[in-house]
Amino acid sequence: MQLKSFAIDENLKELTKHHTVIMPIAYYQTTINQNIHGHIPLHWHDEIQFVLIVKGKANFQVNEDRLEVREGDGLFINSGCLHMAQEKDQTNCVYICLNLSPFFVLSQELYTTYVKPYIQATNLPYLYIDSKESWGKKITVAILEIYQCLERKSEYYEIDTTTQLALLWKNLIDNGFQLEYIEAEKIKSQRFKQMISWIHEHYADKIMLEDIAKAGQLSRSECCRYFKRLLRCTPFKYVMEYRIHKSLLLLQKDNSNITEVAYQVGFNSSSYFIKEFKKTMKMTPLAFKKKKGLNGQI
Repeated sequence: MQLKSFAIDENLKELTKHHTVIMPIAYYQTTINQNIHGHIPLHWHDEIQFVLIVKGKANFQVNEDRLEVREGDGLFINSGCLHMAQEKDQTNCVYICLNLSPFFVLSQELYTTYVKPYIQATNLPYLYIDSKESWGKKITVAILEIYQCLERKSEYYEIDTTTQLALLWKNLIDNGFQLEYIEAEKIKSQRFKQMISWIHEHYADKIMLEDIAKAGQLSRSECCRYFKRLLRCTPFKYVMEYRIHKSLLLLQKDNSNITEVAYQVGFNSSSYFIKEFKKTMKMTPLAFKKKKGLNGQI
């Protein structure tokens, strides 16, 4: 299954239903540059995620860390962690993805001992899966096996999937990772999500730095430090880029008016909107519409 876009609510939480009819697991293949944004935007979900790069290279960000994931390697992203991805060096990156409920990893009797400590660890937002390592190779093989089981749905595929999933998890926790539980780290993550959530709820309104900081229960200077550390940008730059991304869906409506779209997403003039849109998307709104085969008006 190819996924080109997915819905995200005002809290950055992904709304894609991560399950099949029988099992709480989603599987899909993504070509990063085919996403409506040209990349996978910042989001999070309750499910844990396993990624396997099958073509090219990608730059991922998980919470405040950035890393390159190469073809053949993978990535484990923990529950509730903010993450985004974009292809690297125009490699037309393609990856397969498994998103699943932590409660589905092992039986209920084993969950408390072998899953819950890893889901709650504050020093495990992600784990790079290096296929050159023995444990990493076993995990990447298991990811591919699970994806193929779910895609083909051959006889007993549910049993095959759960068997591979148990092997995958055993190899992940068997690599000797020392877990930490720091309450302050959880609070930081929650405050940042609160600020992002506030922006997503009020992006079309006039936004002041004080408002964003207040949403995260922070001072203005500390708010700016959060954004610089986590997103490498100012709060207002994030607001600007989010407004542009919100405009993409509106612009894809046939005969949409560019000036009206500008005001709908929080700009006070169409010229300023066009300028910022071009800066972010490397084309004008009108060129974007023409690329999508749509008619438009200024």
